[in-house]
This record gives sequence, structure tokens and C-alpha cells, in this order.
Amino acid sequence: MVDVLYFASVRERIGLPKEQVETSAATVAELVDELRAKEERYELAFSDISALKVALDQELATFDAPLTGVREVAFFPPMTGG
Repeated sequence: MVDVLYFASVRERIGLPKEQVETSAATVAELVDELRAKEERYELAFSDISALKVALDQELATFDAPLTGVREVAFFPPMTGG
């Protein structure tokens, strides 16, 4: 079981700030594939993962990062400054 957090546009598309997900995924990319298969709103939220960042247990990671031992996965668009 892993906590999945959604921020900004990802949260808007999915309609949830957070959920617990039972997953057999070995990597972030596999988790995204599982989420996309759930419902159309997830497919929309993850339609272009090149436009998203991911953090594992509050550390920036890549989509090919392993999920072994991870308790929290967060998805968010890149931050812009100004």
C-alpha cells in the first residue's frame, strides 16, 4: 500500500488530493500505468508524463525509479518561479 499525492493540475483532473493505492508496480512508470487504467480521469491526468515531476518520500525522483520501500508518491507539474 502506498500513499499517492496529487498536486495542482493533476489534483484538478483526478479530483482527489491523496489516496491509498494497492499496487504491484515495481517502478513509478508502472504505477502510472496502473493508475491510467483505472478511469478516464487518471488517463487525462497522466496523458503527458513528460510534463510532470514525481517525488518518492519527498525526494525528487524519475519515472523509472523503483518503488521498493516507498511509502509516499507525489505527482506535480514543474514549479515555475517569478
